[in-house]
Order: sequence, then structure tokens, then C-alpha cells
Amino acid sequence: MEYPPITKDPAAMRVQPNLLDYRDVCGHFSWHTVRNQLAGLPEGGLNIAHEAVDRHAEGSLRSRVAIRWLGRDGRTIDLTYGLLRERSNRFAHLLGKLGMTKGERVFWLAGRDPALYPVFFGTLKNRNIFCPLFAAFGPEPIFQRLERGNARVLVTSERQYTRKVAALHSRLPELCTVLLVDRDDDLDARVLSLPRLMATAAKEFVIPPTDPEDMAILHFTSGTTGMPKGAVHVHGAVLTHLLTGRYVLDLHPEDVFWCTADPGWVTGTSYGIIAPLLLGVTSIVDEADFEPERWFRILAEQRVSVWYTAPTAIRMLMRTPETLRSRYDLSALRLVHSVGEPLNPEAVLWGQRVLGLPIHDNWWQTETGGIMIANYAAVDIRPGSMGLPLPGIEAAIVSRNEDGTVRVEGDGVEGELALRRGWPSMFRSYLHEEERYRKCFAGDWYLSGDLARRDGDGYYWFIGRADDIIKTAGHMVGPFEVESTLMEHPAVAEAGVIGKPEATIGELVKAFVVLKPGWEPGDALRQELIGFGRGRLGSAVAPKEIEFSDNLPKTRSGKIMRRLLKARELGLPTGDTSTLEGSES
Repeated sequence: MEYPPITKDPAAMRVQPNLLDYRDVCGHFSWHTVRNQLAGLPEGGLNIAHEAVDRHAEGSLRSRVAIRWLGRDGRTIDLTYGLLRERSNRFAHLLGKLGMTKGERVFWLAGRDPALYPVFFGTLKNRNIFCPLFAAFGPEPIFQRLERGNARVLVTSERQYTRKVAALHSRLPELCTVLLVDRDDDLDARVLSLPRLMATAAKEFVIPPTDPEDMAILHFTSGTTGMPKGAVHVHGAVLTHLLTGRYVLDLHPEDVFWCTADPGWVTGTSYGIIAPLLLGVTSIVDEADFEPERWFRILAEQRVSVWYTAPTAIRMLMRTPETLRSRYDLSALRLVHSVGEPLNPEAVLWGQRVLGLPIHDNWWQTETGGIMIANYAAVDIRPGSMGLPLPGIEAAIVSRNEDGTVRVEGDGVEGELALRRGWPSMFRSYLHEEERYRKCFAGDWYLSGDLARRDGDGYYWFIGRADDIIKTAGHMVGPFEVESTLMEHPAVAEAGVIGKPEATIGELVKAFVVLKPGWEPGDALRQELIGFGRGRLGSAVAPKEIEFSDNLPKTRSGKIMRRLLKARELGLPTGDTSTLEGSES
């Protein structure tokens, strides 16, 4: 169903948008101009921590609240820009005392803890690389990422360490130090108290010269074949964060901003931490998990003006009685954004009806480092569309030729969404996997793997993923990772994993399992395997449904045809099966 555009009248908005004339800005855009809006290090170079924290703390915003942390127990902790500068300085000094040198990795596994923000910026100040992990991960995903990321320091909680990491420690020879955010004394010689060490660290720190191309953040993202990929981002990515914070999120100094993303997700760092602080606003952080009434209460009590959340959360809010929203004063809210998976038109219109504001969808990936296509505050929304490319970004729909090159398609043609390489937040590599990285490009084009089309007015429309990555409740799940873990169970001979559409979370993870001889399928074993998966992978990644099968469809080279599994599950055409094991050619 086609929905009429939602027209915008900037003159009627209580805050004039930063981006008023989209076409004019695109026509005169220069990344050099954006760079000139940043201070840069006093001795030259560019460091994200200096731009997001220190330049504000050394000026008129020193006493402004940068982070307001809301505990699930009712506590509130305010970190001003001045206090965040001091504490991140202390952590940078601490890393130096631990012998951390430029380029070494600091991993975070503690969710939305107040210590995250000094640790994040202190890591960048010392020119180390910050790598966040989802707190919901089980031991095996944690081990894979710590090992592949050459983790030297891990910052976590005592509970996470004892339940998930302690048994892995001996298998991680490069992991020199674990810092516990919630313990006042050391656990042993390698597992230390972060509060104790921070208390004695120096308050002042001079950021060493930082090249914009120096590595800053490492984000692991699951693939459909193989182990998790570590996407490398550099300090120069801060230009994209600044521009999208200003033009897409439309942040103004007086705004109160709330990004609900987990710090383990790229959105949780790019927009949960960096972008709002670049623009000097106050950012809300909620420790607790999603709960509709709590979220409405936070929006009202904190006077949130710009809100960035996920389609899964929006769909869950859509299931609550509209009378719940009516109990809260959301008059401060002026802009709502969504990211993570395509936002269906009904959700956009629900926002307009229930929140009084349409929801602005936008598109980007871990690899892009920042928002690439968006719906803007002063630009008409076409419900169901990803929107228009960010100024400075050249997007296109392409088709792949047999020789590996691509051709650019015209309007209305379905194809792969591609971006011309060279934007500041473009990932610079997959850690230790240069060949895998090179395959993401064809000449000057980055190939996203997402299928889309562009209409005659330049709006982009998402169609589907070119591969079989699973998007579940905002998480990106690679089938190979789940299959490998299930096969560690003594009953499992083979496993094939797909994403199955589910109205609330987007897709649920479903596994097809072939048992070893001597094992009988049944409900008891099914529940055992589900529990086994949750114990190893965490509830966010583990399969929620398991179906026993006598065999799995494979290619002649032995690759499981997940596409065929999904087609059969959903009753869709199976397409080309000429490479299927046992088929006639």
C-alpha cells in the first residue's frame, strides 16, 4: 500500500531545523568545511575525545551535564563535561600505567554502566582502540571477539567476569588485565578494581598527537559465513558524527537527547556517546531494559526533545494501550528517529497519531560508521522509505557484472545499495582480514549487501538483505556462529539456522537440527538444546525455535543452503536449486 507523503513546514516548527534546504546544501557541500568546524588538537591532529569532551570542558560548557545516567533502582548520576574530562583523563593515565601502547585494544563488557563514558574517552585519549561487547553475549561469542580482537584490557563487572570470562582467561594469553567496575578491591593479580585504580590516577592528561587515520573503535559484526568480523573505524569518523548529529538528528545546544541503543551496538557508540556530545547537548542513558511505562516516564520527566530508538521498541510500544501514553506529558519531544531495520509505514503513522510526531527512519551499517541515508526534520517523509542520502554521500543502486565490476542502475530498478567510497566514517578494514575487506568494494563503490530501489525524487526504499544475516530485536546474528555452537552439543550432528519473521522483534532465530545416531527427537531434547544455546550464546543470539530434521539441504561443496531452508519454512518459491547436493544438473 502506498501512503501519502508527510509534508513538513519548517516555519511552523518551534525549533528551526539545522538543515532547511536539502538540495542547496548537497549542491555546495564540502567535507573540508565540516573539518573546519572542529577544534583539532592544540598541536595538530584530530582525536574524538578532544572534540566531544575536552573542548567543551575547557570552555563555557564545563558545568553542563553531558551524561545523565538513570539507574534501574532510581538513582541518577550526572556527568558534566568537566567531570567527564577529569575521569577520562584518569582512565587514560591508568592505561599508561598498565603499559598500554598506541593501537592496543580495550574491550568493554558491562552494559550501560556509568564507568563506560570515562573508559570510552580515556581509551581514545591514550590512542588505544575501544571495542564494545553486548552484555547479553554468552561465553563463546565473548571468547571469539576477545581472541580475534587481540584484547589486552577487558573492563567488565564482577558478575560478568565470574560467570562468563574467568573460565576463558587461560585461553586468552594476550589479555593482560581485567578491570572490574563494581569491586573496591582486587580479585587477584590480573583482575583489578577499577574504582581503586581510578582514585589514585592523575586528573590531567595531554592527548598525544593523533592522526585522523589512527584507529579508534573496533566493532564486531556477524557475517553469514565465517566468524565475526572486526570493522575498524578511525578518529576521522568524527566528521560524519558531527554532520549527522547536526543534520539528521537535528541537535541544538539546548536539546535533551536520548539514544536507547546498547553500547555493544555501533549505534550505541556513534550516537549513544559521540554525536550528541560533539554538539554539546545533554544525553540521557537508561540502565534498565525496555519497559513501556518506564520509557514514557523518562521521556516526560527528563524533557527529552530528540529521541533515537529502534523499530523493535516502537513495535512493542504500538502494542501497549494508547491510554498509557496519554498519562505522560511529552510536549518537550520534537523529533523521533529509528534505526536498526526497516521501519514499516504503519509505525511512522503510529508515531504521528500517538506521539504527535512522525518517526524518521534512517539507514546505515556497522561498516559505514554513521548514518548514510535519512529522513530529515525539514524534508517531507515518505512512509516506508529510508529517505535521502546525507549531504556528502553519493549513493546508487548497482548490479554486479560477471567480471566483478558493477553498473549503476536508474530509478525504479531493484539492485544492491552502494556508496561511493571515501566518506570519513567508512570502515578502514576488517581486522586481520584484508581479503574479506576488499570483497566489500567494486572499484569506487562500497557494496552494502542490502537490496533497495530509488524513486524518481531520490528517495531510497529497502527491499531485503542480499545474504542471510538475521536481524532480531536490534541484534545482527550470523547463522554460522549459532550453528557452530549448537554442534558442540553431543546430540547434534548438523545445524542450519535462519531468521523467521516475527512481528515484535523483526526475526527470531530458528535452527534446523540433525541428530547423531542414538539420539531421539522430542520436546525434552528441544528444550535442552534451546537452554544450551542460551547458556553459550546468550538469549539475544540463541535460537528460540528448533526443528529436528533428517538432513539439511546442501550444495555439492557441502555448504548448507539456508536460503532453501527459509523458503521452505515460509512457503516461498525455492528458486534455483541446481547446486543442491543430489540434484540433477
